[in-house]
Amino acid sequence: MAILLQALCVRLGIASGRDLAQACRDAFPRWVAWPLWALAEFAICATDLAEVIGTAIGLNLLFGIPLEIGVLLTALDVFLILWMQALGFRWVEAFIVTMLLVITVCFGIQIAMADPDWGQVIRGFAPTVEIVKNPNMLYLALGILGATVMPHNLYLHSGIVQTRRFGRSLPEKREAITLATTDSTIALMFALTINASILILAASTFHRTGQTDVAELGQVYHFLAPLLGSAIAPSLFAIALLCCGLNSTVTATMSGQIVMEGFLDIRLPPWLRRLVTRGIAIVPAAVVTIAYGEAGTAKLLILSQVVLSLQLPFAIVPLVMFTADKRKMGALIAPRWVTGLAVVTAATVIVLNMKLLSDFVGTL
Repeated sequence: MAILLQALCVRLGIASGRDLAQACRDAFPRWVAWPLWALAEFAICATDLAEVIGTAIGLNLLFGIPLEIGVLLTALDVFLILWMQALGFRWVEAFIVTMLLVITVCFGIQIAMADPDWGQVIRGFAPTVEIVKNPNMLYLALGILGATVMPHNLYLHSGIVQTRRFGRSLPEKREAITLATTDSTIALMFALTINASILILAASTFHRTGQTDVAELGQVYHFLAPLLGSAIAPSLFAIALLCCGLNSTVTATMSGQIVMEGFLDIRLPPWLRRLVTRGIAIVPAAVVTIAYGEAGTAKLLILSQVVLSLQLPFAIVPLVMFTADKRKMGALIAPRWVTGLAVVTAATVIVLNMKLLSDFVGTL
């Protein structure tokens, strides 16, 4: 889903010269565009909330910094963002790729230690109706979906692609679309590898040994060493967790700027934009951490990702509409088969979200 939608974002950005937020502002009246902007901002704050919690837990596991202090320390990442943006966008890209490589190496080593049953792993990729039948499984699955596709990333990618140099003729634009799509697909395959590694590691260590009640990241950290028989396994996990938080920090900041400028045509200084977004995220994270400790932060972490899944249709539907519109896209309109797959993707996300909400209402 993410690969398909990112490909449409590339096509929209290059063909129309507008990012998804700008295209929404052009196409919709304010009473539609402004709620879409608010929902996009909400998704960014939800992502930032996850980053705050993940980074704070990573700092706690690696350096013993209390969660409450770790939450507050995450506000300092604004200086990292400002420094990299001052150097240029290619430095930002290099930082993201470096973080992804570190995360991949950390989990790759842990997977090698865990030595999973690869036959079971491959069979585990097959979809199962149990995900729809079991409300708890659906809740977690949609959290993974939201964390992988991320609605604000669709706005971000349609804007970032325009920073690349490409010619204005039709063949040059086609070539730019092909190259940028290949680029994003490779990056998303890294994301697939990382997400799959987390699930495979959990199954091959905790589930196989009967530790099926592991729910907190702190438990994961402490159980990895005895189960994998290596003292470095917990440190690798904590480093990967910290890199995940830093990596997402960059994308949330940049997508926030694109969303605000695109929908509202308001330009805020990057440092102010970052502080506002991070400030909104720190408040609930700090409150929950102080009140409930690590158990509360784990539940808030999952909830924040489920919120992203609930926001997805409000970004996907306009994206599919615009890339299927010949007036906006011209000769670079999305092929019908691509639009068809995108419609199926949007319908699937909407149906699963409705099922989740139905299950939630049924428990009240």
